Amino acid sequence: MIKNSWWVDFTVNSTRYRKRSPENTKAGAQAYEATLRQKLARGDSINIGALRPKDLTFAEFAVKWFEDYVRPNNKYSEQLSKKYILSSSLLPFFGRKAMGQIKGHDIERYKAQQVQQGYTNKTITNRLTVLNKCLLTAYEWLELEGAPPKIKWPKRALPEIDYLSPEECELLLSEANGLVHELVLTALRTGMRQGELRGLQWSSLDWLTRTVAVRHSYDDRGKTLVAPKNNRTRHIPLDIDVYTMLYRRKKDTGYVFMGSEGRPFTNYRMHYAIRKLCRKAGFRTIGWHTLRHTFASHLAMRGVPLPAIKELMGHSTITTTMRYAHVAPSTLRTAIEMLNPKTMMATDSGQPVGNRWQEIQRSVARQENSAAEYV
Repeated sequence: MIKNSWWVDFTVNSTRYRKRSPENTKAGAQAYEATLRQKLARGDSINIGALRPKDLTFAEFAVKWFEDYVRPNNKYSEQLSKKYILSSSLLPFFGRKAMGQIKGHDIERYKAQQVQQGYTNKTITNRLTVLNKCLLTAYEWLELEGAPPKIKWPKRALPEIDYLSPEECELLLSEANGLVHELVLTALRTGMRQGELRGLQWSSLDWLTRTVAVRHSYDDRGKTLVAPKNNRTRHIPLDIDVYTMLYRRKKDTGYVFMGSEGRPFTNYRMHYAIRKLCRKAGFRTIGWHTLRHTFASHLAMRGVPLPAIKELMGHSTITTTMRYAHVAPSTLRTAIEMLNPKTMMATDSGQPVGNRWQEIQRSVARQENSAAEYV
């Protein structure tokens, strides 16, 4: 290592070769040296600029892909994640292989290795996502023949969702004070992500329509505003509590939530605040994302259609929103009741199907409330 950079330094046929590794890790440098030795053994040039596109190895292309694609298009946290996946997992396995020679069988061998090493399907999927994008880009930029190998994605179970009960929400709010109370209430009633809360601007609030436009997230590294996840702006109606709370101190410009020193909250301070509040309230430690899950779960429990929840949450696909479907038993019960001829006869008076659905849903809710009171 020279000045925090990994170099390869070796001799072949009395000729010394010394080059800086394109991937600045020990594993990356080892893969790069092996690639150079193979090229020299075949009589090929080791000048990357002289290589034919199909001969470019994964290790060589990955550094170009990271600099020319990942850095300009990904947030800093995503850059760190992709860099770690490349250096710790993908480069050691695929680094010496030419981009045009990576086939479906190679990817299946990689998946088998990952399973053997004990990684979860979610982790493997995350790593395959980086590999897939790198391969797609290589075939486009290098104009490789054929098509990129298709990846068979591991099956993933939907993750368990941790959310607060209405009583826990009330307890948390009762113990919170000042800006922390405002942040918790806004998170519970809008479902905004932590970075979106920190980056919220007064100019994004529409007092006439009583909505908030989520178009920013705060980036700690650059200390600036960036686009929210999925680069999508979404509009969320404000309930009367959040609207009144914010209207009392409304401004025209600037950050809505500022620390005592006049700067936006950092990621560390947000985590510290929620953990301190949990200790004060006397229940399990949660994160800000739990409040986001709570927002979506409570909507689902009250029968709000999943497509509407998807738009409010800013999910890119309905698949992500589907993990909240299991907390909507009343809605599922309504669907079953529509198969019962007796139920249908009681509610069918020439009404459209949508009206019958709503009537049955109200009936099911009344039955469940009566059962709860009886118990």
